[in-house]
Amino acid sequence: MHYDVIVIGAGSVGMAAGYYLAKSGKNVLLIDAFDPPHQSGSHHGETRIIRYAYGEGAEYVPLVLEAKKLWEDLAEASGKKIFMQTGVLNVGKPDSDFIRSTISSANDYALPLEVMEAEAIQQRWPGLTIPEYFTGCFEPTSGVLACEEAIKAYRELAERHGATLLPNSKVSDIEVEEHEVTVKTAEVTCQANALIVSAGAWSNEVLKRLDLELPLTPVRKTFAWFDADEEQYNHQLFPAFSFDTDAGMYYGFPSINQAGVKLGRHDGGESIDPNQSIQPFGEKLEDQTDLTQFLHQYFPNVHELNYGKTCMYTQTPDEKFIIDLHPSCSHVAIAAGFSGHGFKFSSAVGKALSDLLISGKANVDLSPFAINRFN
Repeated sequence: MHYDVIVIGAGSVGMAAGYYLAKSGKNVLLIDAFDPPHQSGSHHGETRIIRYAYGEGAEYVPLVLEAKKLWEDLAEASGKKIFMQTGVLNVGKPDSDFIRSTISSANDYALPLEVMEAEAIQQRWPGLTIPEYFTGCFEPTSGVLACEEAIKAYRELAERHGATLLPNSKVSDIEVEEHEVTVKTAEVTCQANALIVSAGAWSNEVLKRLDLELPLTPVRKTFAWFDADEEQYNHQLFPAFSFDTDAGMYYGFPSINQAGVKLGRHDGGESIDPNQSIQPFGEKLEDQTDLTQFLHQYFPNVHELNYGKTCMYTQTPDEKFIIDLHPSCSHVAIAAGFSGHGFKFSSAVGKALSDLLISGKANVDLSPFAINRFN
């Protein structure tokens, strides 16, 4: 069968792209090795932080503001609760790159941000212990995205607009001609005018069939939920958070629906083969001790582990995304290497990929995420 666009990898970015393409009237096939949303990639775990004053660099702010608008549109179109406005508290030394960039990006884009000293943070959120030399940046309009609910919403809407989803199907071959691509799985052989590759940790496995290899490293990551005093840490009172500490970068969430405080470490992790089974949470000693050491120092009233999970990051060397057209195939778009901070952007990245293939131009600046920066 012939399609306008085939999308390989229907996770957060791919499913969003499929929706926007189908909504624009394109005949779309989405192929995924699993059945999204699923537990085998990078989009599970119930929640993701969305923040707009961006500590990783001001170049992300236009993209995340576009994503914010599109998440709101998705919630309205689907009737699902996608966003919870808890606010986000970023904490670290005042001279850290993360804190300085958070403040400067808020200033550059006139974003609401409250810069707080340690004592003020502890008075406002008594469940925290903050070193006196730390600074906090509280962004009241940011909060939490329901990641799996978002993918369900995009899937339902994409199919409602006529997109076809082929789950549990692994791509076995790709042939690219000047104006057409052919994609083969064990079940089908399909042609399309254009192709999107958004296959997460399996991106290079797909891209090698297009004579392209990118500097992508899949990494095992862990996160866990801990029992917490609901009067202090429930989502109506306590914000989502990021801590830039000497021991590492940590992030987490208030207790939502009495599930407990969720905590993960952003940096670190070991490189893995995504085709091999990932060791479950707790099989490595540091899975729990790394998190409990952080809690002991900064969240003294949070102790007992409820349960933990694993997922994957797909890292680039500079931890910036890759969103671009194939260097020698202008009808092939690529989104990869989201390095553990990409979900919040996935609505906007999916829309940008759709725009690239429909009009040749995205409505946001993608130049910071170009492939040729690795040449």
